Amino acid sequence: MPASTPTAGPAETQGLGPTAPPQPLSLAAVRARLRRGGSFGAIWVATIVLFVISPLIAGGSVSHSAILSMLPFAAILAIAGVGQTLVVQQGGLDLSVPGSIALAAALTTKLPGGDSGKLGTTLLIVALAAIATGLLVGLAVTRLGITPLVATLGVNALLLGTVVQVTGGSIASTAPSSLTSFAQGKTIGIPHTALFALVLVLVVAVLVRKSIWGRRFEAVGANPRASRAAGIDVARYQLGAYIAASLCYAAAGVLLAGFISAPSLFSGDSYLLPTIAAVVLGGTSLAGGRGSVIATAVGALFLQQLEQVVLAMGAANSVELLIQGVIVAAGMGLRNVPWRRIARRGARPGAQH
Repeated sequence: MPASTPTAGPAETQGLGPTAPPQPLSLAAVRARLRRGGSFGAIWVATIVLFVISPLIAGGSVSHSAILSMLPFAAILAIAGVGQTLVVQQGGLDLSVPGSIALAAALTTKLPGGDSGKLGTTLLIVALAAIATGLLVGLAVTRLGITPLVATLGVNALLLGTVVQVTGGSIASTAPSSLTSFAQGKTIGIPHTALFALVLVLVVAVLVRKSIWGRRFEAVGANPRASRAAGIDVARYQLGAYIAASLCYAAAGVLLAGFISAPSLFSGDSYLLPTIAAVVLGGTSLAGGRGSVIATAVGALFLQQLEQVVLAMGAANSVELLIQGVIVAAGMGLRNVPWRRIARRGARPGAQH
């Protein structure tokens, strides 16, 4: 009988020869890996450090009751931050967040009038309104060529006007009891709002990072011209980003209405700057392209815990606004720094003495 031939390994079957022992990474490869993951990993370190030093700065800021009271608001901010991240990945900046959240919260309380039996129909109307808002902004940006800042700012004014028209200038009713019990409830000690946010963030993260649609979505945001030359429908992906973002804002508004039961007329006003700050803290480039909704969610947790520490120290709310403004300003300023040119100069022989 002929001698048996040993089974070839994967490398040999591809004509690459015997598998070589793993080689240590070069310094350039290590730097490349750090650059790819560092922008998204920094917020994890910062958040851990914040929670470690919080009890040293403000006693009781990491107690069980304090965490449970903070998590729902962090979750609502994270949900809205997911929408902002999708828009930023397409090179835009969405200023319609306040109007979208306020309209969703107002419709959720006004339309059912406290009747849980009308909640399903109300949620459908809220979703349709969000889709219409996303279409309006997306078409203004992709078809009319209006810059995202101007388009979203104009739509935000329309949404706030709609809130006043729908409510008559005041919200007298409260959210249906079924929604309130869900938004304020817990499962295994974890707030439902946090569980909802976790599921949403993970689903969006998987779709963006693992699917063909997601890879094309990132490619369109990084380089629309090259994507268009490659045959990708750039306008469709940009339009989809604004629709998905509006649905995220609507979900945040519905949960906010359910959690606080009686939202104010313009309950979304306090979410514009934090959503942008969460995106910046998460490492998503404001120039568009690759981003991380998971890192944005961690950024939302960081901001909410920071607010809790600031308030526990007795500082005014303006301090928190100043911190958020500095974060956004730094994020927008750092994008204009020629990092590649600086790196090339630092890598030249004899550059350092």
